[in-house]
Amino acid sequence: MSDILTTLKLQGTLYFRTEFTSPWGVQVPAFENVARFHFVHRGRCYAQVDGVAGPVLLQQGDLIIITRGAAHILSDPLNTQVLAVDDVITRSNFAGEGALVYGQTGGDHETRLVCGHFAFDPDASHPLIDALPPFIHLQNDGGLALDWLKNSLAMIAAETGRGQMGGDLIALRLSEIILAQAIRSLINGVTGRNLVLAAFADPNIYRALQALHANPAAEWTVEELSRAAGLSRTIFAARFHDLMGITPLRYLTQWRMQLARRLLTETMAPIVEVAERSGYRSEAAFSRIFRKHFNEPPAGYRRKRIAIPATGAAR
Repeated sequence: MSDILTTLKLQGTLYFRTEFTSPWGVQVPAFENVARFHFVHRGRCYAQVDGVAGPVLLQQGDLIIITRGAAHILSDPLNTQVLAVDDVITRSNFAGEGALVYGQTGGDHETRLVCGHFAFDPDASHPLIDALPPFIHLQNDGGLALDWLKNSLAMIAAETGRGQMGGDLIALRLSEIILAQAIRSLINGVTGRNLVLAAFADPNIYRALQALHANPAAEWTVEELSRAAGLSRTIFAARFHDLMGITPLRYLTQWRMQLARRLLTETMAPIVEVAERSGYRSEAAFSRIFRKHFNEPPAGYRRKRIAIPATGAAR
């Protein structure tokens, strides 16, 4: 998972912490290639995610991750006037530092949130990320919650509230760790309905994936991957396809293209070297597969991506 999230260029951003007093409601717009998160440091609120039936009650200590950047509403109480997040920022005179304070003066209930997002490279893709549910809700259930969640989120809330040197950076790195931990917890608790997540929970398939990711440039065959998995070729190939939805060699190709994409945009290595490090002995064969995958040749892809500076997601 670390390999996947690193190659997909996961980058976290903390965009504000809030102090809301009821009644309040905020509409957060949709944004591509982003997973948004909200941690309830104090109080409670409701989250309504576009495309999901019914609201989610977030209690103190809960975390919600909107995995694909869908539009959503945060509010307390449930049925109240909702304003766009930019309007809330304008009305609160929020200047980008400290807490975003909004709501009715003297309101009967206060909610404090730590809000941020995880951005992925626009061309990044992987079956694991595509298979995530619309949102992940990790609950602080009064003793049954995982210790890592309690401790990490408590430290994030503390660092964002102190205003001390390096506090935002510490909170940001912790938030990136939390996404990986949240996905891991999701995989560990998978029930079988989500087949791709079940593939990562399957010990045999996991061993094959681990071997492939450890040396993606090797001349892998289905037979060699099945040996790594500890299964017969037939059983391995069938199980891999049933769970992942693609063949083992198709997965290998897709992963190599992600590695090549990153090498092209983050290094100035010659195309032939990128090809070799991605598992291709022939530059021509590599270029042909790369063009088929990204609809442009490697050299053209590099020129465009290096010329255009990366931009983070807006609020």
